[in-house]
Amino acid sequence: MEALDLKWIRAQFPALTQKINGQPAIFFDGPGGTQVPGSVLDAISDYLVRSNANAHGYFATSARTDALIIAARTAIADFLGCHSDEVVFGANMTTLTFTLSRAIGRTIKPGDEIIVTRLDHSANVSSWYALAEQGAIIRVVDVKIDDCTLDISDLEQQINPRTKLVAVTYASNAVGTINDIATIVKLAHAVGALVFVDAVHYAPHGPINVHALGCDFLACSAYKFFGPHVGILYGKREYLANLQPYKVKPAPDEVPSRWETGTLNFEGLAGVVAAINYLAKLGCHVSPTIDDELVSTLIEADKEGLEHFHCPRFLTSPEQPSSTLASAYHSRRAALVAAMSAIQQYERELSHKLISGLQEIPGLTIYGITDPNRFAWRTPTVAIRLQGKSPETLAKELGDRGIFSWHGNFYALSLTEKLGVEASGGLLRLGLVHYNSVEEILQLLQALKEIEHH
Repeated sequence: MEALDLKWIRAQFPALTQKINGQPAIFFDGPGGTQVPGSVLDAISDYLVRSNANAHGYFATSARTDALIIAARTAIADFLGCHSDEVVFGANMTTLTFTLSRAIGRTIKPGDEIIVTRLDHSANVSSWYALAEQGAIIRVVDVKIDDCTLDISDLEQQINPRTKLVAVTYASNAVGTINDIATIVKLAHAVGALVFVDAVHYAPHGPINVHALGCDFLACSAYKFFGPHVGILYGKREYLANLQPYKVKPAPDEVPSRWETGTLNFEGLAGVVAAINYLAKLGCHVSPTIDDELVSTLIEADKEGLEHFHCPRFLTSPEQPSSTLASAYHSRRAALVAAMSAIQQYERELSHKLISGLQEIPGLTIYGITDPNRFAWRTPTVAIRLQGKSPETLAKELGDRGIFSWHGNFYALSLTEKLGVEASGGLLRLGLVHYNSVEEILQLLQALKEIEHH
């Protein structure tokens, strides 16, 4: 596998050319939402110009919208390693999680137990606490303060035959910890419990294969992996079919449409497809063994409208894909895995550079994994505090220097309370993604040293 071509990558993102107070902007705000490639902007604009109509009509723009929905489900299926009818779209992860919790709530009996964790974003906590109103008992798995990792022994003690669902984050949006999802799934399934995974923070940082993980549900948001604001839910087909979502009577009852309330954000779906195809192109760059011609042809087909797959190599229909089309989707999945694996490796290098530099600054505390030998279990999202500076003040001083970061609790309220920092402003979060550079890290470290000295 070849190294990432950072020059090519950064050229895809128009926002990275911005300047603040005469200095190039440094986007270390990725966990709150990533920047988007120009192709995503083009796809959204093109949809609104060429295809702006509701679905299921007998006219051209509506037919293009129908095709777009198919394309979007297929693109996300390639991204997550699932089937296209296991993909549900919604406003955001939080909305989709509440939608699912309400449906699961219909099956909950008094005394049934649900497990959440202190490491999670509140969207994956409050959604399940709501079921306490129906008699569910909510148990909370603790974290280890020294490295902000999940206490698996605590999970093993709390899980029992009454457990109906385990809700857990793939990676912490506050401190970057990656959880061992496969192990958690095995523990849950051993007692017959379902597993819901919040992959919002993990999605831009590494490959996902939901079937290999074995989880029953997984949610993410496209705006965290270089797309627009669209929520995404994977669910095993059997559960999407058998659980009863709250829906209006005239709405479709087939999977997965029965889970999608109201009209979808079609221009957002166009951006989702473009974001996935950007990552696929990146995968072709780093892995010469992938059939980039097939992937490129598929990307062009997405642009032209997949309603009939009228591309020279895809003369077929969505219901009966040709072997060439199937090969193209297989190639795109391979390209996505290659891209995300290369991103993961590059970001570990960024983590090493960032954390080692932060450790040299007097009065600075890092929350989370700092041992380089364990960087496989963290993303390049690093939470800090600097003695004598509140996180808000530090974020402002960095922002004045054109370095974008976040401060507060990032909705990981249980974690900041456990760490004892909530009452004093929470944390300062530095979140890197694959378009960030070592040079930007060096500028950040210099800025922090200047701030520390003053």
